[in-house]
Amino acid sequence: MSLTRVRLLVMNAALGPLDYKVPEGMQVEHGSIVIAPLGPRQVTGIVWESERLPATSVPEEKLRGLLAVLDVPPIRAELRRLIEWTADYYVAPLAPVARMVISSGGALRGPATMTEYRLTGGTPERMTPQRAAAIEALEGEQGTIRELSGIADVSEGVLRGLVNQGVLEPVEVDVDRPYTRARADFHLPNLSADQREVADQLVAAVNAAEFAPILLDGVTGSGKTETYFEAVGAAIAEDRQVLVLLPEIALTEAFLSRFESRFGAAPIVWHSSLKSTERRRAWRAIASGEAQVVVGARSALFLPYANLGLIIVDEAHEISFKQDDGVRYNARDVAVMRAHFEKVPVVLASATPALESLHMADSGTYEKLVLPSRFGGAQLPDIKLIDLTEEKPGSGAWIAAPLRAALEDRLAKGEQSLLFLNRRGYAPLTLCRHCGFRFQCPNCSAWLVEHRLSQRLACHHCGHETAPPEKCPECGEPDCLVACGPGVERIADEVAEILSDARVAVVTSDTLNSPEKAAEFVAMAEAKAIDVIVGTQLVTKGFHFPELTLVGVIDADLGLEGGDLRAAERTYQQVAQVAGRAGRGAKPGEVLIQTRHPEAPVIAALEAGDRDAFYEAETDARRYAGAPPFGRWAAIIISSEDEREAREAAQRLGDTRPHLDDVQVLGPAPAPMALLRNRYRYRLLLNARRTANLQAVVRDWLGGIDHPPGVRVGVDVDPYSFV
Repeated sequence: MSLTRVRLLVMNAALGPLDYKVPEGMQVEHGSIVIAPLGPRQVTGIVWESERLPATSVPEEKLRGLLAVLDVPPIRAELRRLIEWTADYYVAPLAPVARMVISSGGALRGPATMTEYRLTGGTPERMTPQRAAAIEALEGEQGTIRELSGIADVSEGVLRGLVNQGVLEPVEVDVDRPYTRARADFHLPNLSADQREVADQLVAAVNAAEFAPILLDGVTGSGKTETYFEAVGAAIAEDRQVLVLLPEIALTEAFLSRFESRFGAAPIVWHSSLKSTERRRAWRAIASGEAQVVVGARSALFLPYANLGLIIVDEAHEISFKQDDGVRYNARDVAVMRAHFEKVPVVLASATPALESLHMADSGTYEKLVLPSRFGGAQLPDIKLIDLTEEKPGSGAWIAAPLRAALEDRLAKGEQSLLFLNRRGYAPLTLCRHCGFRFQCPNCSAWLVEHRLSQRLACHHCGHETAPPEKCPECGEPDCLVACGPGVERIADEVAEILSDARVAVVTSDTLNSPEKAAEFVAMAEAKAIDVIVGTQLVTKGFHFPELTLVGVIDADLGLEGGDLRAAERTYQQVAQVAGRAGRGAKPGEVLIQTRHPEAPVIAALEAGDRDAFYEAETDARRYAGAPPFGRWAAIIISSEDEREAREAAQRLGDTRPHLDDVQVLGPAPAPMALLRNRYRYRLLLNARRTANLQAVVRDWLGGIDHPPGVRVGVDVDPYSFV
């Protein structure tokens, strides 16, 4: 039955729900995306169930009529319930959560065409070197002038000249043209007995078409991807859609290649670097049900799938699944809830699962499937510690003698090495040796990091950049700047000194900042055009290089210095993951971990390869502290461009704190990052027992206080970052 009066969730949190009447002849249902008048403006909204979206009732005669229903499928009830749950759990307004669903404005405008160009086979009246190079590069290519300009590496003017000469012809194409179809049986793999047993259970879960949270716990190199691909194939065979979440865009290209080899076509990709036309095409294919498999970053979780059959969260332990601004959600946990509402299986795959996921498996809430050994007979690497209090690298050096010798040995054998340090740039601090001046970000409580490759000083929090000055800005002394501490660029320089013939690649989010650059790096590593990889946490994930036999961890203690709740767990995960890059082929691998604290429980567990002992000790510590998964945390962040205003707002909030037996409130106190993007910040931290309704406590508390316009109050439920 078509509705005659509707309540809209509009995409502006400040407006709240609005009621409208439906003009005669307009067909509207719950979930329809519509255009409505608001004063002289127009707003986009989603038709919602009135009983689920309370609002002040407006008399019928005062209602204005809707203007249009957009030509896209209505947002399904299952996704509307996920929007509600996410807003409720993370104490966020509904509107910004819903905006993540309607994430392509172009997709809402209905069918469209665009003009692309291709070669005709003709030749220009006057051939120039640029024209000749363009014609050669564009053989078999079709795209917009801008796209072809990038492919041919010539200006758009050169290509427009070829259009005028009839060498390039225009072609009208459907923006929403179909994608190549994947086939479940395109290339069936040879699985090991362990892989086949797990794959059969995953396929059974897909065929059952019921909610089933599954933890796929497999050691590095065990072939988790090939195993869950069998479940993907089962969903494709049943015409059900699949979502695969990856933690980093840099992993996408390698994954796409493996996917295409298995299924004969690439999946649909979703991430922040997509062009607007690509986002539009993908969004409409997903909403119509044409899209078979979507591979994407965390935002892909909120797309309007028409017929979802399976969700995979790969590298499910990764911190990058947690959004740290806007709606502060954890995609791993929201994926489980989306699977719950959609009544489909969800697979959390990891070699180092989050402690919370292991706890859910141990309690029987998640089913745990295990791949205990590497595929094809490959062995896990030998792990040894280098005690930096005994094996000191020497003045101005960061690589100890045993690791230097191992690097030289691998280069002599023609094998590859990887050095891991989770610190971008050349040095984390630059100061003046004459007066001691330290270069600090003008917008944040952070030192500027020196990047010698790009010749800049940069803040990794707000993005501020400046060129290194020739003189100290404090004392005016020339040639007095000193780099303090190592970043990956400095380690790469040291490697070049030790191994003058080695081909060294620096791998960070700065150097692999696009899928194309990531693909280029993978191709070079696989072709053995790189001898030593020096990288940050980006290299801990997903890469498989058979000739890589040595991993060196430059500073295993670095992650333990932050003092946050998950510091030990995160250190274990990062080092264990990067260690897993070694010896994935026929040749044995070795891992050397440099540390000043070999007695620390996390370091000892890494040396012994005893993951269970580490998690058991970490579980006991969390239980004693009432920390997740045994208790709940929520952070409240108060900020303002005026320091006094922020401090007073935080104090007012602290003075009205709830006094409850099952909720403890700590603070307010200046945040560790007390100034961020020109805003002064204070924090309060709530520690609640599992019996407490934490979200209700936060809402009631914050709802009773009005702050000045310049004050922002943010809520972070289940925080990962404590800055």
